[in-house]
Amino acid sequence: MATPTVFTQVLSLGHHETFHRCVERYRGDACIKSFSCYDQWLAMAFAQLTARESLRDLEASLSARRSLLYQMGFRGRVARSTLADANERRDWRIYADWAQTLIKRARKLYATEPFALELDQTVYALDATVIDLCLGLFPWAHFRSTKAAIKLHTLLDLRGSIPTFVALTEGAVHEINLLDELPLGAGAIYVMDRGYLDFSRLRRFTQAGAFFVIRGKSNLKFYVVESRPVDTASGLRCDQTIRLRGFYSKQGYPQSLRRVRFYDVEQSRSLVFLTNHFALTATQVCEVYRARWQIELFFKGIKGHLRIRAFVGHTENAVRIQLWTALSTYLLVAILKMTLKLEPSLHEILQVLSVTPFEKVPVPELFANYSRDVHTRDDSLDILNSLF
Repeated sequence: MATPTVFTQVLSLGHHETFHRCVERYRGDACIKSFSCYDQWLAMAFAQLTARESLRDLEASLSARRSLLYQMGFRGRVARSTLADANERRDWRIYADWAQTLIKRARKLYATEPFALELDQTVYALDATVIDLCLGLFPWAHFRSTKAAIKLHTLLDLRGSIPTFVALTEGAVHEINLLDELPLGAGAIYVMDRGYLDFSRLRRFTQAGAFFVIRGKSNLKFYVVESRPVDTASGLRCDQTIRLRGFYSKQGYPQSLRRVRFYDVEQSRSLVFLTNHFALTATQVCEVYRARWQIELFFKGIKGHLRIRAFVGHTENAVRIQLWTALSTYLLVAILKMTLKLEPSLHEILQVLSVTPFEKVPVPELFANYSRDVHTRDDSLDILNSLF
């Protein structure tokens, strides 16, 4: 039996029956004679894997290998006008639900992955990234008076860097509002930057039996209930149990909090962390926050290797479809990595797949002689320094 194309091997990891159930839920293929939702998904996934810049570019790339398209799963002709209409009119929730099914599969595969810290608890990082848009082309994406933008809000499982909760909003929506929608798991630790500091919303974590570690602000009003000794040689300056003094703060969070202060010698600055987790050591509190750098690398990676900066449609529906198909493609590659036990990182795998979609070579052979020396300089240390 002939080896299928690399693109087909990657996409075969998605369960077709599950995708079609998502389509049926929103009647995506109702009254469609050709170019089904699955054809649309294949085209958009190909655009993501191969970094196509426009619909014209995508159409030309697929037309050049027309003889392979049926083998790759396409049943309808891929024309830029047809794809543009599909992106404008078909329900983006089909692809959002599809991404959610892939998230569940990926999380199961990465559940036993080693974590930098010796913790049995699941650790999540919550953050958002702004994707700038042209105000003239995207007037619905409210951000500033002279600029349009959307925000990609992500809750990342730091064990495997798998997004577990994703929300897309206009750029003007503040990140803190997402705390109201965030699904909370008892016993899990949620790491956030100080932009999410809202004590009434953080109280919801404690009520749900979840923990948070968040950067504190310099103008916080509090009094010390208890102070524990710390090893100042390690950079720690204090480990305290505190109560809030501000009128609205103590109404929002009347319980005790833990305050840990760390001095970063290299950056010559002091960092304050607030948490409701009293069982961790002060050093572990700092290290948990330090692990938040993974979500910065996640945003940097998907912006660098997936098409979420240049959009092939200008309506809100088209933009949402493109973003959800980008995340679905990332998740399929994550599933591929774990299923085939590939050594390279997700972003290195994406780079190789981007230039081999039509090759008829088993995917493991693509990476059999892969050298980790070929990848470019890792920017993780630069990101780490900006966080700590």
